[in-house]
Amino acid sequence: MRLRKEALLFWAIDIALVVLAWWVTFWLRFNFEIPDDFVAMALGSARWMLPCFVVGLAIARVYRQVWRYIGLPELRQLGWGVFLSSVMAATVILMLRVPLFPRSVLLIHPLLVLVMLGAARAGWRTLTEHQQPSDSSKPLLIVGSLKDAADALRALKGSAQWHCVGIASPLAAEQGTYLNQIPVLGLPSSVVEMAQSTGAATALIASPPGSDERRDVLLQSTQAGLTLLTMPRPDEWLRADGSSPRKIELEDLLGRQAVELNVHGLASLFSGQTVFVSGAGGSIGSELCRQIARLGVARLVCVDSSEIAVYKLEQELRESHPQMQGLYYTANVRELGRLRAIAMQYKPAVFFHAAAYKHVPLMESHNEIEAIRTNILGTLHAARIAGECGAQKFVLISTDKAVNPTNIMGATKRMAELVVQSVAIEHPDTSYVSVRFGNVLGSSGSVVPLFTEQIAKGGPITVTHPDIVRYFMTIPEAARLVLQAGLMGSTGQIYVLDMGEPMKIVDLARMMVRLSGKTEQDIPLSYTGLRPGEKLFEELLADDETTEPTQHPKLRVAKTSGQQAVAIDAVIQWIESAGPAPSSHDVRAWLSSHLPEYKAQN
Repeated sequence: MRLRKEALLFWAIDIALVVLAWWVTFWLRFNFEIPDDFVAMALGSARWMLPCFVVGLAIARVYRQVWRYIGLPELRQLGWGVFLSSVMAATVILMLRVPLFPRSVLLIHPLLVLVMLGAARAGWRTLTEHQQPSDSSKPLLIVGSLKDAADALRALKGSAQWHCVGIASPLAAEQGTYLNQIPVLGLPSSVVEMAQSTGAATALIASPPGSDERRDVLLQSTQAGLTLLTMPRPDEWLRADGSSPRKIELEDLLGRQAVELNVHGLASLFSGQTVFVSGAGGSIGSELCRQIARLGVARLVCVDSSEIAVYKLEQELRESHPQMQGLYYTANVRELGRLRAIAMQYKPAVFFHAAAYKHVPLMESHNEIEAIRTNILGTLHAARIAGECGAQKFVLISTDKAVNPTNIMGATKRMAELVVQSVAIEHPDTSYVSVRFGNVLGSSGSVVPLFTEQIAKGGPITVTHPDIVRYFMTIPEAARLVLQAGLMGSTGQIYVLDMGEPMKIVDLARMMVRLSGKTEQDIPLSYTGLRPGEKLFEELLADDETTEPTQHPKLRVAKTSGQQAVAIDAVIQWIESAGPAPSSHDVRAWLSSHLPEYKAQN
């Protein structure tokens, strides 16, 4: 109701200004003294001019503008409305053939109207923006270039919670300048001094994800007692309170620019189709399901061996995508008959295989045969069934640990890649691709949940080695690149994701400590030594491999100099004959016989 009253008030002001501009135009035309004969002409013609401007401004929807948020788009809209109105008014008055009517009035009047209406809006916005901040609003520093800061200020416009008191720009050329009368106080390295001088206890990091400014400010924030905020990611804007600043997270410090997807191509691949996802309840599998659902899939078949994971996924997707037909099954990929029955019932067009055992130390001892049965045999079942049901695409989710593997998990995933390439020969009508990537932040079994738990307990944080490094990416980024690879891939190819620069695990631990608001004196680090099968660094490409670029900047194709053939029937026979508890030596010997690059650690 308040906005409606404001709109009526502003509409009345517009009408009054249009009439005033008409009179001022005549006044200017006759050198500040309108002859008596032309006074009557001005008043008489105004009754024709005014309806034209009312209609023209209404057609341009100028009356819907909120003056306190006026900007260039609204001024362009106003200009279009004034132009349309003036053309209508000129047409009507010229058609009436008013005797001796000064035609210059028809040119001067719209210019005056545009100036007066624009000035009224600019004045109102200036008045509202220069009101004193409320007692409840808090001083805020913005860290980022003027371009980034301008975007953040637009998002904060009208916020009663914050008022910006300064900007910390990393660009030397911007030092000492102003943005919307807010001064650039210095470099991000001086953010502590800025906070003390301005009384700000909060800093909004407007720099893009993964920038050095974010990490530098984080290292200073703990000692200064600064709370760090950032603007929401694009996928958060549609959620409740999605446009408000939120606390900075680990993904914001390690993340990169958003992955650009071929949305048109993916929509054509998925829209109206049936898609099958094995391991759908896992970290990558569930994110794949979320993103596939957004692309307009008609039917999504979700399979996982975990009952609770399938249940949670079902509840989430039913609420967020009620129009989609979701089928949720508890099944194990090692059970060929069950998997085939589900797939043959729906005949998916695209098959994503994300089911796997991936915990390195757990698979390294006592569970070697489980890794073989799930990672190798389960992949074989899924790949063959995809071909049998006529799927267009089959995508295997692989890992960087499959490159020159030193552990059971990596070796079984490398065998899974070879199995997929061998099955591709059996089913030429289906395109089979594999996608390798490194560690995913926040995925089950990763270091991030472990470190979070250890920090909550007061430490210590256990790191295996001070020099151990890993590649990291966020779950949504990994899932998007998997989808993109599935769209682009030709059969038999192995795609390698651009994981950015590797990061030391100890640096990751230190950043998490700082994000928790504590210091390394509060939460100490403890080094426990490398675990069985663990390497200091992971590779994305084997020594005998090279890569070729693709049309996507974050995807490359791995090419092997001599692809190994896998006798699938012999693989099945060995797994069946190995029994429920083969010796660790036999398992490693069998893997080594198929993978010369596999170097088992003693």
